[in-house]
Amino acid sequence: MAGDRRIGVAMDFSPCSKAALRWATENLVKDGDHLIIVNVQKEVSYEVGETQLWETTGSPLIPLSEISDPNVMKKYGVKADAESLDILNTVARQKQAVVVMKIYWGDAREKICEAIDNIPLSSLIIGNRGLGKIKRVFMGSVSNFVVNNGSCPVTVVKSAEHEA
Repeated sequence: MAGDRRIGVAMDFSPCSKAALRWATENLVKDGDHLIIVNVQKEVSYEVGETQLWETTGSPLIPLSEISDPNVMKKYGVKADAESLDILNTVARQKQAVVVMKIYWGDAREKICEAIDNIPLSSLIIGNRGLGKIKRVFMGSVSNFVVNNGSCPVTVVKSAEHEA
């Protein structure tokens, strides 16, 4: 049922989220799918008036052409790197995937679960920072929270730098 699938990738543009993006584009995204990048910013930049409008609901869906424009992304407080943009442009070109981004502001755990329901997503891919048990207890694991509370299938991708 390709074309009807909305595959989400939670991205903060860290190495582990890029590993999740690579995994999703190589193993899950099929021709005509919608690839939705879910980004959560910790706080709203009140210098830019538009973000105040979307603080509770998240931004509108941002097309790939605007994701690739640093001036547009600056309005949202997002700095996409060249490697991630290359992966997104490649999957859009090679698999005719519709690539968009939705930005939320607040707690990543809650907002990613909210995105699953509100977009809605068919599945979500999320990276894992590889926190030890102690850090996970004190800091909380976003991927663990989403696996336990998300309402769609969630795949956790561990980045190669944490494997040993």
